[in-house]
Amino acid sequence: MDELQYPIEEFFHFIQIERGLSDNTLQAYKRDLLKYHQFLQDKRQISKWDQVGRQDIMQFLYQLNDTGKSSATIARMLSTLRLFHQFLIREYGLKEDPSLHIETPKAKRKLPKVLSTSDIDKLLDIPAADKYAIRNKAMLETMYATGLRVSELIRLHTNDLHLAMGFVRCFGKGSKERIVPLGDVAKDALQVYIQSARNELVKNKQTDTVFVNHHGNPLSRQGFWKIIKEIAKTAGIEKELSPHTLRHSFATHLLENGADLRAVQEMLGHADISTTQIYTHVSKTRLKDIYKTSHPRA
Repeated sequence: MDELQYPIEEFFHFIQIERGLSDNTLQAYKRDLLKYHQFLQDKRQISKWDQVGRQDIMQFLYQLNDTGKSSATIARMLSTLRLFHQFLIREYGLKEDPSLHIETPKAKRKLPKVLSTSDIDKLLDIPAADKYAIRNKAMLETMYATGLRVSELIRLHTNDLHLAMGFVRCFGKGSKERIVPLGDVAKDALQVYIQSARNELVKNKQTDTVFVNHHGNPLSRQGFWKIIKEIAKTAGIEKELSPHTLRHSFATHLLENGADLRAVQEMLGHADISTTQIYTHVSKTRLKDIYKTSHPRA
């Protein structure tokens, strides 16, 4: 293992233990730093971390830009490098942080794609034909009713469901716990699934994961994504979807119907309200579209 590699491995161990980050975030850090490591070795012929200067990092970021990486990706990469170089100063006694005075590129914020209420009705109108359809309906109803992230949805355990009281408990980014209300439609769909289809899917396995696949194992993000795409195609929904489309639709529809921004922030689990405010822009954009298509003199 070269002299650059070992501190990277130590850094991964540090953020996993000390920061309590999710697997997805850890994998993102790992990809970023491995690219950085390769660039320093191959392009800059650097073998020790105290040889890295501001210009080396700038050249690395220029290369990312030249290969078509977005400003958001470059900003995230720079954030990773800053965290890593601060770790080197603290743990390895390096005297300077070469990333310190590099300006973060401003990321263009894309408006999230949302479905109309009529498209939501099409998506959720799943005939309960078999155990898989019952599970799928329970999943989609739960996500639209609560605005959970996909990762939060597939990590739900049976003791996180409080159906009699009408709420679910989930653990979001940084393992922060939050309680989210659950509507009657989603509650009914979950009860049907828990009492019938889930038992058939779990079979003899000992698991308390709510949503499982045909082997009785926890459903994956890829599994969920495949399911929602197939259902959307069957429902005739042509709008481009993302794994978080139902989460985005949940937030937008709440705000369109007069929900308090702070309440939506809490339900979504956003640390900063500015993240939630993006949905107010979506609402305004949708209102303009409705006006243009509906007003005779628009």
